[in-house]
This record gives sequence, structure tokens and C-alpha cells, in this order.
Amino acid sequence: MIKKIKGAYAVLSEKTGRQFGTYRTLAKAKRRLRQVEFFKNRGKK
Repeated sequence: MIKKIKGAYAVLSEKTGRQFGTYRTLAKAKRRLRQVEFFKNRGKK
């Protein structure tokens, strides 16, 4: 999930609220979210 916090975009876990980074632009935050989802689902069939 991406949430705007203090003028920046934070990538957060929906379940735990863990933060995966803060980015200045929405595009960079979306890119990081895709990376997190890729590694989370890697190896599943």
C-alpha cells in the first residue's frame, strides 16, 4: 500500500504496517511496491 506522509510517499505493508521506504514521487513509490510484491510472490505457483 502507498500512503502519503508529510509530503512524501511511503510504501507500507497492509497487514503489519511495516515501512519499505519513503519516496519523493509517486512513480518511485509504485516501482518499489512492484519490487516488494515480486519478491513476496516469488516461487509460488
